[in-house]
Amino acid sequence: MKRIAERKKQENIVEYILYLYRMEDLIRAYKFDIREIEKYVLGHERINERDRIENRDWLEKMAKAMADLGIKEKGHLPEAQGWVDELAKIHWELIKEDPDYFAIYKKTQMHLLLLISEAGDQNPGHEVQLFINTLYGLLLSKLSGKNAPEDILEAAAKFGDALAYLNAVLMKRKANTYLN
Repeated sequence: MKRIAERKKQENIVEYILYLYRMEDLIRAYKFDIREIEKYVLGHERINERDRIENRDWLEKMAKAMADLGIKEKGHLPEAQGWVDELAKIHWELIKEDPDYFAIYKKTQMHLLLLISEAGDQNPGHEVQLFINTLYGLLLSKLSGKNAPEDILEAAAKFGDALAYLNAVLMKRKANTYLN
């Protein structure tokens, strides 16, 4: 689990964010009981003892951080939220400067407006947060065997295109940072 997260962080930050969200929800589903996670999740993984311990420790640290931050029921760890916010900065920058990204973004607007209006009094956060929340909701639907409505599938496809572009820009910038 930890190594999967590390690989995703290096290859695709959006997938990394979604993976962290899944781990947060896994911890919540087991009511922050690491022994239960170890028994019912890690116990079924085909991994060696060292990796099992490493995964347990990683999840335990995550659970402690969530408890300390008061996000036991909802919310996300600063690690995940920081990357969402970084993608949002790039999003706002590219809307102003990159005609290719702007064209992709325009295709999301109808779906954004619909989801924002459906949110009612709830603040869905910035647009990138809404993109990610939609993809995560779709992932959860698929994992639970439910079919998502067609309009959500269409929105997820458009949001996925925007997130893929943002991810590519972010990864390119990270690579350039390492080279300099």
